[in-house]
Amino acid sequence: MRRVIVYYKKLTPKILTLLTDKFPDGYDDDDIIKFDNHRNETIEAVEVKTDDTVYLVKVSSKLHYTMTNF
Repeated sequence: MRRVIVYYKKLTPKILTLLTDKFPDGYDDDDIIKFDNHRNETIEAVEVKTDDTVYLVKVSSKLHYTMTNF
């Protein structure tokens, strides 16, 4: 299974639909996962899955705005 980190600027309608279906009322602190990337930077993301891919959508204030407007 592929794991892909996605930033809010590069969200596709498919990923936005997955996010809004999984988190219809928004995500909470319990939904956020933290990990270190290859540059040793801590990343906070929410996870959504398809049959073959796990999308880790980087959390930011603009992500919430994008989900709300979708």
